[in-house]
Amino acid sequence: MKKSAIIGLITIAMCVGFLVSLNADTSTYATFAEAAKDAREFHVMGYWEKSKGTYYDAEKDANHFAFYMKDQNGALGKVVYNGTKPQDFERSEKLVLIGEMKSGTFYASKILMKCPSKYNNDLVEVKQDGKVEKYN
Repeated sequence: MKKSAIIGLITIAMCVGFLVSLNADTSTYATFAEAAKDAREFHVMGYWEKSKGTYYDAEKDANHFAFYMKDQNGALGKVVYNGTKPQDFERSEKLVLIGEMKSGTFYASKILMKCPSKYNNDLVEVKQDGKVEKYN
């Protein structure tokens, strides 16, 4: 076998190994319980618990936003985001938090929001005071 063929096969094997190692670290969404077990970054998907409200005081600390979220299993967890409150947070349908759990609180480094589709004809928004508004 030629040296160039051997080098080519080794290069291909290294590339395949590299691609497999990238995919090995990707995971699906975790729950708060899974995030509490390990001190690394997790993606937790869930819904904002509207009855608990939010905490954001721009005058006191513009980079502190806190709220409660239910994960996919229905477990309630406190979330702290060191950043400004995301625009249209109240309108979001689902949340994906990227961060880690420390002392029973999930500290999010990023918040991804799934907002209602503008093409949804029967969109209903429930506000904190219990009033329901329907948009057409």
